[in-house]
Amino acid sequence: MIDSSDHDLMEDKKLLHKMGYAQELSRSMSRFSNFAISFSIICILSGGINSFAQAISSVGGAGAGIGWIVGCLLSGLFALAMAQIASAFPTAGGLYHWASILGNRFLGWITAWLNLLGLITVLGAINIGTAYFFAGTFGPALGFTGTDWQVVGFVAVITGAQALFNHLGIRVTAMLTDASGYIIFATTAVLILACLWFAPALDISRLWTFTNYSGEAGGDVFPRSENIGYLFLLCLLLPVYTITGYDASAHTSEETVRAAHSVPRSIVSAVLWSSLIGWLMICAITLAIPDMDAAAAQGWGMFFATMDAILPAGLKNVIFFFILIAQFLCGLATVTSASRMLFAFSRDDGVPGASRALARVSPRYRTPVAAIWTAAVLCVLYVLLALSIKVGETSIYVIVVNSTLVFLFLSFTVPLVAGMFAYGTAKWPTPGPWSLGAGLYRLVTLGAILGMAVILFIAVAPPNERVLWVVLGFVALAVVLWLAVENRRFKGPPMGAEIARRQALIAEAERAVGEGA
Repeated sequence: MIDSSDHDLMEDKKLLHKMGYAQELSRSMSRFSNFAISFSIICILSGGINSFAQAISSVGGAGAGIGWIVGCLLSGLFALAMAQIASAFPTAGGLYHWASILGNRFLGWITAWLNLLGLITVLGAINIGTAYFFAGTFGPALGFTGTDWQVVGFVAVITGAQALFNHLGIRVTAMLTDASGYIIFATTAVLILACLWFAPALDISRLWTFTNYSGEAGGDVFPRSENIGYLFLLCLLLPVYTITGYDASAHTSEETVRAAHSVPRSIVSAVLWSSLIGWLMICAITLAIPDMDAAAAQGWGMFFATMDAILPAGLKNVIFFFILIAQFLCGLATVTSASRMLFAFSRDDGVPGASRALARVSPRYRTPVAAIWTAAVLCVLYVLLALSIKVGETSIYVIVVNSTLVFLFLSFTVPLVAGMFAYGTAKWPTPGPWSLGAGLYRLVTLGAILGMAVILFIAVAPPNERVLWVVLGFVALAVVLWLAVENRRFKGPPMGAEIARRQALIAEAERAVGEGA
């Protein structure tokens, strides 16, 4: 007699075979673990804290009370649209696969590179943010003050540790990201209660009060402007950057039991809970600020200044310690996501000259070891690049965050556009088991596409105009490479008769990693 868990694993494998791929990765993640990996990457204790100044140094308290809600709604549209596609096509490297099947080879190829760039840059942003957080908490006692080269060294060390945990298997990673979920919930709850309890006063009206803190008044986080509407859009950088990374649930589809059911629910749940709890946290921190004018003038240091001013030293250090742990595990989950994307793209020969190595799965650990360490090395190299192109007083963190937003959300948008046109056609005749319905799905996707225009605008707004040239340069280079080389070389994911021809290779690949028949 076959129990339900064995039946689920067999059905997952059959579905994967139908898409032309072998079950090489270890399918052992539960629905909660799949949720936890996206929840860990979103990590409101990382982006929500390290980018906190972006809310206040634009329009004051309204940036937290109102801006967070608007930004989360934008991310929510992307999450709902992605969940619909993820249910129908549950594979590692989902975005690349979706764009290829629902669009064409070129859309799949450029989505893969956009997503890889986004994942590498978001890993850099997370770990740089962790370095700055360490410099603002425990670092000074150890001689770590957050200079550029100290940050690069710190990023190299923790990225290596994150890669090592990923190397050791998805069970180790899932155990740590499961723990991360609980740590985020518990630490955020304590932080909220502590802020409200020790706040000198609670002026709720702060949360809808617009105050122009641009320029020097806001610590020069944003350049001076008298346009409140423009400044409000800039405050959306906080929630839009924080509430991202939920594509991790899709990237680990091949390691998740009942992926077609679990993955879409995990994507939506991770965004919903992060948005709600993150809003309570951001509001509590804003209400706890003793003097809004003085805090805004401190710019990026306003969170630390607030905690120093209101919290007892012992409680503050305990909270900071667990925030630091959550931020480290956030980066660890991002290594998982980036490596699975690189693995999935490489097994379809997407990386010239390196695909065979990057697509190899360790029989012992059932992980794409080469892809894991490559993603880690690329992260460190990107941070070095960000250091070398630093302009004026613009920090590495700001440069990396804005690059992340553009590349990551563009990689989300391409398959969503393809899916909107393909839905109900021969390319996508029926939805997966999780579905919004045709009308609502198209409406949500249209909203996400319009949201991309807002995200692109705020990511390249002054003083980050050069990000636009980076994006245009990448697109131009990609088009040239596609027309000159990749259009003839790259075949994309298996389709039609190619899937049938792969069955012998699938069986051989599964035997090589010890996967039962």
